[in-house]
Amino acid sequence: MKTLSPALQAHLEEGTTTLSWCWRITRADAQVFGFTDHDRPLFFDGTSFEPDSGFAASELRASGDLAVDAQDAEGALRSGVITEADIAAGLWDGAAVEVWRVNWADTSQRVLMRRGAIGQIRRGRLAFVAEMRSLAHVLGQTVGRTFQATCDAALGDARCGVDLEDPVFKGTGAMIDLLRDRAFTASGLGGFASGWFTFGTIEWTSGANAGRRAEVLGHDVTDGIAVLTLLEAPVRSIAEGDGFTIRAGCDKRIETCGTKFANTANFRGFPHIPGQDTILRYATKDGGHDGGVL
Repeated sequence: MKTLSPALQAHLEEGTTTLSWCWRITRADAQVFGFTDHDRPLFFDGTSFEPDSGFAASELRASGDLAVDAQDAEGALRSGVITEADIAAGLWDGAAVEVWRVNWADTSQRVLMRRGAIGQIRRGRLAFVAEMRSLAHVLGQTVGRTFQATCDAALGDARCGVDLEDPVFKGTGAMIDLLRDRAFTASGLGGFASGWFTFGTIEWTSGANAGRRAEVLGHDVTDGIAVLTLLEAPVRSIAEGDGFTIRAGCDKRIETCGTKFANTANFRGFPHIPGQDTILRYATKDGGHDGGVL
């Protein structure tokens, strides 16, 4: 149940109101943005709520059970505030959202209607639609470890223990020639074996994508020339000479953990756990009971 201030309650009882919606969005990088459907800027709690972003929202829905309530917010892609490149780079993913009902004639009269987070974002050529999920969506997230045959640690984290800053697992280079939107030849990696950086990460150090990181889908070496294939095309176009730092990848198998990283002691999977096909197994004289796929 919402508790209204006496001043806001009195304003609502007048019959003629001056109300507007305000959205305050806090991204993971700590940047705060304010938007309103009013026709002039509003300001409260240290945030300026801008009217010129074309920001509009659907109806506000709430249920009495634990279902995730969602509200759609639609806006224009505008340089400097909400850009297609930032949405594609994931800067707005999971951003915290506050939805306020405000008396634009006196912003001290306001009430917080909902807190949530940004979920799915759909992009068009000129506009975007962002889903605002209620806090109930947190209840649907997996908490704790996952029991699986492969490792559930992230390569290089505290649980894994591999030092990705070791020159054995880290390389630098530059883009030579663009083959496809997400594949290119690269210099500086001739000393690494083919596949060494598969499933690793690449961080651009120069060019239009400087500071951005991407996952590496494939790493092939032919005649000393490396070909890198990214999981997704870069947000901005890459050009010849763009520099990068690349780190080794892991396919999460215990064999790779031992042979590539000599790190079997820190393997965080269960390589002998029975798979879902266990119920289909039958007794054989030649084995086949090691937990692998039939």
